[in-house]
Amino acid sequence: MHILVTNDDGPPSNQSSPYIHSLVHTLQNAGHIVSVILPHQQRSWIGKAHIVGASVVPTYFRPGTLHEDDGTVHHLPRGCDPAEDDDEGEGDEWVLINSTPASCVQIGLYHYFQDRGPIDLIISGPNYGRNTTALFALSSGTIGAAMEGAVCGKRSIALSYAFSSRNHDPVVIAEASRHSVKLIEYLMNNWADNVDLYSINVPLEPGVSQCKTVYTEMLDNRWSSGSCFTAVDPLVADQDPDTQEKRLREQGEKTGTAPDVPAPAPGKRSKLQHKHFQWGPNFGDVFRSVEESGPGNDGRAVREGMTSVTPLRANFMHTPNIQGEIKLPDHGSFPALHYVVDCDDDYVQDLMAQALQSRLGTTACRSIYSLSELPKRNLPVFQYREYERLDFEHVMMHTSTSLANAYIIRKALIRKHYLSNTVSNWVSKHPDSLLRNHFKFGFDFELDYAEFLDDALLEAYELRDSLGKNEERPDSEKEWWILKPGMSDRGQGIRLFNSEDQLHEIFEEWEVDESDIESDSGFTPEQAGKAKDEEEGKSGDEGVVTSQLRHFIAQPYIDPPLLLPSSSNRKFHIRTYILAVGALKVYVFKEMLALFAAKSYCPPWEAEDEVIDLARHLSNTCFQEGGSANEGSVRRFWKLESEVPGLSSDWKEKVFDQICAITGEVFEAAARGMMVHFQTLPNAFELFGVDFMVDEAGTVWLLELNAYPDFAQTGEELKEAVVGRLFEETVDVAVKPFFGLGEKSVDGTEHMKLVANLDLGRNF
Repeated sequence: MHILVTNDDGPPSNQSSPYIHSLVHTLQNAGHIVSVILPHQQRSWIGKAHIVGASVVPTYFRPGTLHEDDGTVHHLPRGCDPAEDDDEGEGDEWVLINSTPASCVQIGLYHYFQDRGPIDLIISGPNYGRNTTALFALSSGTIGAAMEGAVCGKRSIALSYAFSSRNHDPVVIAEASRHSVKLIEYLMNNWADNVDLYSINVPLEPGVSQCKTVYTEMLDNRWSSGSCFTAVDPLVADQDPDTQEKRLREQGEKTGTAPDVPAPAPGKRSKLQHKHFQWGPNFGDVFRSVEESGPGNDGRAVREGMTSVTPLRANFMHTPNIQGEIKLPDHGSFPALHYVVDCDDDYVQDLMAQALQSRLGTTACRSIYSLSELPKRNLPVFQYREYERLDFEHVMMHTSTSLANAYIIRKALIRKHYLSNTVSNWVSKHPDSLLRNHFKFGFDFELDYAEFLDDALLEAYELRDSLGKNEERPDSEKEWWILKPGMSDRGQGIRLFNSEDQLHEIFEEWEVDESDIESDSGFTPEQAGKAKDEEEGKSGDEGVVTSQLRHFIAQPYIDPPLLLPSSSNRKFHIRTYILAVGALKVYVFKEMLALFAAKSYCPPWEAEDEVIDLARHLSNTCFQEGGSANEGSVRRFWKLESEVPGLSSDWKEKVFDQICAITGEVFEAAARGMMVHFQTLPNAFELFGVDFMVDEAGTVWLLELNAYPDFAQTGEELKEAVVGRLFEETVDVAVKPFFGLGEKSVDGTEHMKLVANLDLGRNF
């Protein structure tokens, strides 16, 4: 969850705000995203107030050591202060404002932290002292901030710690924080209807987590002993807010009496006497009303050592008919699901972890680092890991309780030369297959060294025939081909050609004089090729060693492509995310990306000086300098213009329908026609990045399928809307049903369209 934390006691201080740092630390350790905005000083007893007519000025707090008053305040955020060292590091940074707790909520919700995603919950506290009964609640800045969150439409919790000792024992505070986080997670997953906010009061006592936690009503009580203000000597200096709150809370929490205040100086009696006044309520009124009350209210529960949970509406009234003891999960019990998220890319790591916590709930699932942490080997567990780190042995041994995010064998789809054979074989057996008109059939060949190219092409008769005819054709009528290494990715090794001479030149360009480097250095041929690339300063996109790639495919080049005036007539392809589940359902994720080339398109025969600028032809953002940072290179497909010359206004819907039909067919071709090279498992699923090209007539062409696609090319702007939503839908469609946490049979959602439902009979 993304949690916004505020309080009314200000930044961490052993004197007046001793609990906030521990709670934030515990929330973060539980896997939550925590954003913190606090008043810059003590703001207790201020309720849900805002200060009119005063500008709100932020400062920036960097918390120091837990339970130590060594945090630092800065006038500018990290990275914005020219006087600051650039190597200050990252770390937490909280916002402080010179205003009220309620204002903290407003500013935190709408003016900070938007880059971290939507806020799921507001926590106000932990307050330094209890907030039981109406007398405390009506003035509490802690509850006031939570109330502000509620009226802003956010789930909110006011958290208060009722202490009996000034000795802030870190062990007791840590237990209270863990207990609080566990209770907060429970309430989020079991939020009752008609509840706007909860007021929680935790007795700050050893063993609090083992005591009862109960729903309560708020005790309706009144001040009965007179004024809550005490007249003081005008000549005595005012105490600062931190010291005054410390005095109020310390004496009131411990003894239930009114705090000691300096008496006014004696003077000449008159009709009006000049006095100063300090807030000094008689806490005895509160404790007496609790003593005289019956069971079931918040004050009585805390007095008896229990944690009170008071459901409230945003009108200071408790919600009726929510009663009884809350049974929190036992520390020794097992969650419904353990999961391992282990990705090299932080972009993917964070989003998948968030999706699991969001869709499963933090009490239903528990994160572990490896399967060795499972309390029992047969407990339900989900692995979302890099392919080489997946424990497939565990997957095969525990078929009903172990789910993985990849199939073991799927090269029929993800290797370009295998995909070509998959489609060719399917169409030869099913002549009416729509793949015939949506895939460019090519020729694959193997090649270790450029000198053997002629031999490798002996079987590619149609290719040689096309290249031979090109010798007689004018430039504008020549048939162009695209060469792709069968096992490369990220645009590596892709070239265009229209003659055998050009093809020879491509392979000769890649050749490395390995013998010289090997004899001098003792490198293997593969190491020599890498060393040669580094020596020449070639990037990974340009440096290609033929003997390492070996498999190649040549396909007819798609021309003319669909070009959009709004994107400077740059060529683009559509990146679609496909979810294959079990054995086998196939879904198309509706939110698609349009990935644009770096430069405007021009036909290859119009290349200047006969040098083809691949930046006009390759729309893979990994190929471009700066990747997806190129302006306008990554756009949402459904945001593209509807009015395109030569196409109807519903061209995007027609493209999507074609993509769905092609996807369903190609997965069936692999699953039924290439079973040796595509083996599904009922306890596995996989996300594929599938690329399509649209030509000038609006016809969709399948280009390739990628396992473990580069999700980061989506960029930060579309991160949550595209990849975040994709992972959430994947949890709903693939993870929850497998573990019995959702519908057993998911036939599609608003965002995931079911395009193939193939029962391959592969059930363990």
